[in-house]
Formats: sequence, structure tokens, C-alpha cells
Amino acid sequence: MKLGAFSVSLSVKDIRKSKTFYETLGFSVFAGEIERNYLIMKNGNALVGLFQGMFENNILTFNPGWDESANKLNEFTDVRDIQKNLQKNHIKLERKADENTSGPASVVLLDPDGNTILIDQHV
Repeated sequence: MKLGAFSVSLSVKDIRKSKTFYETLGFSVFAGEIERNYLIMKNGNALVGLFQGMFENNILTFNPGWDESANKLNEFTDVRDIQKNLQKNHIKLERKADENTSGPASVVLLDPDGNTILIDQHV
């Protein structure tokens, strides 16, 4: 399975403070809108999403169909195929993609320690 670009989506208390902190570490704003309380910060291939007031816990995020610069990949595993593989392997899904659709969709699952994993396809 090709899961695509990986990022960590952080639930932050103060997006402006977090932005400044990550800029000090060498990250720069790659996407998002601070006025809408979310930014995607990038440093080389590393991506960190900053989200204020959108969710409680931090999330491991994968984007099938994208590389780390949000460029569309020619070959990738569709999120619905990833979902089928997870279900075949008895992984409980918290949220499922509609298997009767194509294009953008997402799946949510928890790892054995309760960490949220979002597989979020945009293409």
C-alpha cells in the first residue's frame, strides 16, 4: 500500500505562538489560513499541520495521491483499497469511505495505543 505524504496534525492552543515556534525550527507556511485557525508548515520533506479548535488530539495523517509538496502522484493506492485491506486484516475503522464513490474520501482508525490515524485522499 502506498499511503502518500505523511504529516502530523497538531491540536494547538494558540496557532500564532505555534507558528512562531515552528518557524524558529526552520519551518515555513506551506498552506492554510491562520484566520481560519489552520496552517500547514513545511521544512524539507517534513510537514506539520497546526489546527486550533478543530479536534482534541494530535493525528497522524497520510494523503494518498499526494507527495509532500501536494503534487498529484501518478501511482497511488486509493483510500477505498486501503480501507478494504484494513478491513480484511480486522482493523476497526472509526470512519469509513463510501466504497461506491471515487476521488476524495477519508478513513479514520486508531493504532493500538489510541492514536488517531487519518488517511485523507484529496484526489
